[in-house]
This record gives sequence, structure tokens and C-alpha cells, in this order.
Amino acid sequence: MNRTISRRDILKSAAAAGLTGLVGCTMPRKATQPAQAEDDRAGWIDAHVHVWTDDTAKYPLAPGWRREQMNPPRFTPEDLFAQCEPVGVRRINLIQMSYYHCDNRYMLDMMQQYPGRFAGTAIVDPTSRDLPGQMHRLSSAGVRAFRIYPDLAGGKPADWLKPDGYEIMFRAGADLNLAMSCLIGPADLAELDRMCQRFPQTPVIIDHLCRVSVSGKNEPAELDALCRMSRHRRVMVKVGAFYALGAGKPPYDPLKPMIKRVVESFGPGRCMWETDSPFEVVRGSYAASLALIRDRCEFLTADDKRQILRKTAEEFFFTSRA
Repeated sequence: MNRTISRRDILKSAAAAGLTGLVGCTMPRKATQPAQAEDDRAGWIDAHVHVWTDDTAKYPLAPGWRREQMNPPRFTPEDLFAQCEPVGVRRINLIQMSYYHCDNRYMLDMMQQYPGRFAGTAIVDPTSRDLPGQMHRLSSAGVRAFRIYPDLAGGKPADWLKPDGYEIMFRAGADLNLAMSCLIGPADLAELDRMCQRFPQTPVIIDHLCRVSVSGKNEPAELDALCRMSRHRRVMVKVGAFYALGAGKPPYDPLKPMIKRVVESFGPGRCMWETDSPFEVVRGSYAASLALIRDRCEFLTADDKRQILRKTAEEFFFTSRA
């Protein structure tokens, strides 16, 4: 797959949140004990991580990609666990890596190797045949969403969702409760808004805070456009990829006003924390990404943080669909 957008362009979106201190009187402390026990048991969920291997013999790269473009050279589940487990992240939604394009085998194999740890977001070709059948088969393997982006089907940027395959995917998504996970910027929202009006029952996830402030500047009009999407009740937002937003430097405090606005617009029940690792690991800090939501966003209640750090992703990606 030949990509024309740089990783920096693709990944800039912003978000932040944190944790307010609890005053230690006896009754409030007792009231929080069950919730704390649940946090310790269930842990947090990272809604967006890519994994890949340097074993390109078993898992060949898609046309247009070369080994020297893989940066880092590998990021396996074991590499991920070394980052996420020390900060209490127990489960992860894996995102199919563009190095493999529509060959989802490595992601699916890792999901099978670590049952219960991973859900998945796959890539399928919107121009291919039997899209509902492909989506159904992948959902049976634990896939809960399908990544889409403007150059996936070769459409024009202004009407990137016009190819017929997207209508099929949105309809199947509504029927099967499978999300369209959108790697887009603010300029792409108008076309997504059109499809959300046509298919109001299709779950939609906007990755990386829609890359608002990817330029490094405060962009109020871009944030307004993102927040207007909250009128579609099945649209959710991933709050993360902080390394690529604004100044991109931990502890990411300048992103807090944007996070506050997004959470107020969508509600915590439609916001889920993500890191976009390994890129957060390489360019920022995994622990700082979590801490922004858990410890530094004073406008979030303890329940808000729990919802964003675990429950929203848990309810969509990890709840049984039997």
C-alpha cells in the first residue's frame, strides 16, 4: 500500500484528562473501595495500538512497503506488554498496521495467541467482493471495527466515502454492530457527517481526536467541526495520540482544554483513551499518556476517568456479542 500522507500528518490528534484528589474522610474512602478494587482487577484499556513483527518471511509486507520503513523495526505484543502492564493497562484494541494493508493475519494470530487480551480493528478493501461476508468472518475472530481513511479506496478527498463499497460497509456495520474506525482530519468530517445521517445505526469511531491541532496550533474551527459530530449518537472519539498533537511534549497539559471540550460534547460514555503505540512510546511517553487522563485532568470525575480509560472501550470492544 502506497501512502501519500506522512505518519506525522496521519497521527496528530489530541486529548487529555486526569485525576482529582479524594479527600480522606472515612465514608467517602469506603465508598470508593469497590471501584478501586474493580480498577485493580480489570485494569485500563488502550483503544489503539499497532503491532508488527520483523519476521517478514512469515508475514510479508504489502506492496509499496520496505523493511527499512518499519520504525521501530518491530513492535510485538511482548514489546507492548513491557510498556502497558507496569501502568495497569490489561487489554488493548489492536489496529491493523498499514505495513500489511488488508492482510490481517499477524493481528489475528496475536489475538488468538493471547485470548482475552486483544480485540481487533481490521482493514478490508472497500472495492472487494463479499464485504459483508468478510466483515462477518473477521468479527467471528474478535474484530470489532474496520479502519477506513480517505485514500483507502482511491476516491477524491472531498467525497472519499462515495465508492459503493462504503455504503455496503456502513450497512453491514449497522447490522453486525461493527464500527467504522476513521483515520481522518477535520476536512474529512463533512463526508463522514453525510454517511452518519444516512446510516444512523452504524457505530463510528473517530481516531486521534480527528487530528485537531496536528499543525501544532490551536484550531478552534477544527475543534468545532469535531464536536458537531456529537449529534450523531453512535459516533465515538478516541482521545489520544498526544505525542502528535500540539507541542507533543509530555505531560501534555496544553491539550487539556481540547479534551475538556470533546468530553463535554460527546460525554465520557463515547470517549475512549488510546495511545497509538508504538508511536507514543517512540515519540512521547506511554505512562504520561495514561497519566494525562488519570491524574492531570481536574475537570474529570473519578467516574469520568474510569469510563474513558476502560468502560467505553470495554463496552464496545470486549462485551460478548453471542
